[in-house]
Amino acid sequence: MIVHMLVLALIGGGLWMAQPAFAQAAKPIKMVVLGDSLSAGLGLSGSAAFPARLQKALKAKGIEVDISNAGVSGDTTSGGRDRLDWSVPEGTEAVILELGANDALRGIDPKVTRTALTEILTRLRARGIAVLLCGMVAPPNYGADYSARFNAIYPDLANTFSVPLYPFFLEGVATDAKLNQADGLHPTAEGVDLIVKNILPTVEAFLGPILRQRS
Repeated sequence: MIVHMLVLALIGGGLWMAQPAFAQAAKPIKMVVLGDSLSAGLGLSGSAAFPARLQKALKAKGIEVDISNAGVSGDTTSGGRDRLDWSVPEGTEAVILELGANDALRGIDPKVTRTALTEILTRLRARGIAVLLCGMVAPPNYGADYSARFNAIYPDLANTFSVPLYPFFLEGVATDAKLNQADGLHPTAEGVDLIVKNILPTVEAFLGPILRQRS
């Protein structure tokens, strides 16, 4: 009887000791969406904003991710850089970087935008945080030269830092009146859902290495 109880205790102890490791493996990936009003969800409820909708779509795929919405309306790449440390807290494993639309709208020198994004990527890499870079496209009103210089920033930096690139965050949504609010700039809830649908395969591929490291 004593031996039997000892065996049960050892088995039970082994299961108890194994539980934290299993729980750790099952913990959601901690992700931050560092962006502007496009990801913050200007004009929408929090549950309709990009981070919340993306988290729901990933959950439906069986991928548990805890996504923080670090989008600030009106923010530029320089603003994102300046608030990086408190916007991306310790323990963050992945960042979706969605900044630059306001730089382009304001005609900010592409050199400034490139420098700010370079600093963000450098600092996140130093912290061991994986980054998915979302590209932006300049409006045509500043001329072809400005557009060429601005649009080249994202593929150049993705190549330099060896990070995945989603070429245009608003792909399939920009300029479509049915998918944008009255200002013609910010997606409706339906527009956000289309962004999520389009970017989802890229995000799944982006998270793959993090999930494999845990297994």
